[in-house]
Amino acid sequence: MRLSTKARYAVTAMVDVALEESLSPVPLTMIAGRQELPLAYLEQLFVKLRKAGLVKSSRGSAGGYVLAHKAEDIRIFDIVAAVDKPLKATRCPVDSSQGCRLNGEQCLTHDLWDELGAIVYLFLNRVSLADVCYKRVVGMGRFGMYIDPLSLKNFDHKAQAAI
Repeated sequence: MRLSTKARYAVTAMVDVALEESLSPVPLTMIAGRQELPLAYLEQLFVKLRKAGLVKSSRGSAGGYVLAHKAEDIRIFDIVAAVDKPLKATRCPVDSSQGCRLNGEQCLTHDLWDELGAIVYLFLNRVSLADVCYKRVVGMGRFGMYIDPLSLKNFDHKAQAAI
């Protein structure tokens, strides 16, 4: 399973808006420059983000985008869902009892991949835009809660990977 470029760019751009909006609306040209993202692509993404109610836009020389809600209230999953089709780890049709096999049955590993997709959804739905902005994401996936990154300095990542 791979997160799409649309989703990655949208999350990156939303973090930029969250960090920069306190002074004034954030122009897409500034986001594009700071984050090295294509302006035309950002324009398409922000149309979707606005339609989803995640950002508000203003026009004019001081125009740009601001968050429509507090960063604490915007979930990363909401950003991803606004710009892309649902994440899934199975080949089965979305919202269907039909499996991915030619005869309509589910494959032998369906439950494994379906559970992986559920875990990704739960994680992205638990992480807020503020968590990303304030670097509170480290440890959330491994431990299920926020862990101070400094407490991980002695954590043996190679040993954890071997488990």
